[in-house]
Formats: sequence, structure tokens, C-alpha cells
Amino acid sequence: MRLAFREALDAFRRAPVLSALSITTIAFSLFAFGLFGLVALNIRNALQQVEDRVEIRAFVIDGTGAEAVSAALGDIGAFPEVATVRYVSQFDALARARRELGEFSDVFEEGILPASIEVRLKPGLRDPATVRGISRRIETYDFIDDVRFGEEWVEKLYRLRNIATIAGIALGTVFAIVAVIIIGSTIRMAVLARAREISIMRLVGATDGFIRAPFLIEGFLKGTLGGILALGLAWVTTAILGRFVIVTEFFSPGLALTGILAGALIGLLGSAFSVGRHLSRA
Repeated sequence: MRLAFREALDAFRRAPVLSALSITTIAFSLFAFGLFGLVALNIRNALQQVEDRVEIRAFVIDGTGAEAVSAALGDIGAFPEVATVRYVSQFDALARARRELGEFSDVFEEGILPASIEVRLKPGLRDPATVRGISRRIETYDFIDDVRFGEEWVEKLYRLRNIATIAGIALGTVFAIVAVIIIGSTIRMAVLARAREISIMRLVGATDGFIRAPFLIEGFLKGTLGGILALGLAWVTTAILGRFVIVTEFFSPGLALTGILAGALIGLLGSAFSVGRHLSRA
């Protein structure tokens, strides 16, 4: 293993231009895939923030007793889909309306807004069917005048999230396949550049495993360096966008490490495929 590692490092020194080209190609292939990943990540976060605002608002009939409302709050809060439930009195509703719509504060008078029960659902349980089902259960209470949850808006949000998920998986798969093809071709060039060396090694009795080991290590190192470089380019791009265009979220440390490991794995698999193909034909 030590000899194979030294051979891999010697390959970097013997062909620095080709090695740099391979690393750069791997880096830009992973960079393109990483940019798509960043876009998908930020779209998902944006949709999640919007989805967090989904709530059901049940308006209470004037004159409803506190005991009935309190009992309903306990019942609704026990629903497995419900995260939080709270009662908003007429006074609280008026104060919030004047605070959020300051320019129309003169329009709102005492008693103009009804009391309500506001219900927020748990993450993953905010799809139209679930929201509609909870709304119908709340409507069964005698003192509920009306229930609103923005049905059309919730359906559009859920449809948009589904489209984004499907498009993300499809485009991500395409980007990954293109990256693998480009990286495999780049490593293939490195193998072909050392075809004579491989032939000599086979003539002196070297086994396929002995010949393959330095190339696998070389591919692993190139993939790792390419992944690190791609991650750096993605970070610079994110920083520039955050300063001049829009603030975006970067990969978490776990995702960043996964990206580097993915580059190393692609480099390793690309080398294995290219060397194996060359040895089978030699």
C-alpha cells in the first residue's frame, strides 16, 4: 500500500498539468452539481418557511362561554395532527389588526373583529387533505361560526412543493450522471497517458491488483481535491450572491463533508472503471 501511495504521488509530479486538469474538471463538474444542490436547498427552505405559516382559524360566535371554548381548546389540542392551538379574544384580534395594518387602524373599532381559535399543524401534516380534515372536525362545534385556512393557497403551496421535489430529483440525477461521465472521461485520459507504463508493468509480471492500486489512490486523491475545490467555489458563489443579490443558505457541515466524500468516491469509481476497462483490453 505504501508503494502504491508513493506511485500515485509520483504520477502527480510526473504529469502536473494533466493532474491539475483532472482535478479542475472534477471540481467544476461537482461545482455545477453543487450549485444545483444549493438552489434546491434554498427552494426547499423557502417553501418550508411558507408552509410553517399554514394555520386554521376558526371564528367563535359572540357570547360563547369561556368553559365551552376552553373544552374545545383541550379537545383540538389533543388531535395528533395539531402542534399548537390558542384562543384569540376580540381584544387581542383588534390589537393585532391595528399593529399589522397600522395605516387602517382607524377603520377597526371595538367588537368589529370576532374571537377565534388558531390552530397550527405539525410539520409533514400540512397537506390540503389533512388541513381540510381538521377544519371539518372543528366545524362540528356548535359555537364555531366559520373556519378559514386559505384552501386554494394551501393547495397551490403543496402542488408547488411536489413539483419542486420531482424536478429536483430529476435534474439532480441528470447532473450527477453528467458529472460521472465527465469525471470518468478525464480519468480515462490519465490512464491512457500511462498506457505504456501499464504494459511494461504487465510484462514484468505485475498483477492487475498491483497495477490498479496506484490509479485507485490517484483517483481518490483527485476526487477529494476536486470536491474540496468545488466546495470552495460554491462557498465563494454563495458569499457573492449574499452580498450583492440575495442572502442564501450554504450547506451544513454534514452536507459539505458528504459532497467531498462524493467527489472522492466518484474519483475512485472512475479510476476503477477506467483502469479495469484498459486492463481488460490490454
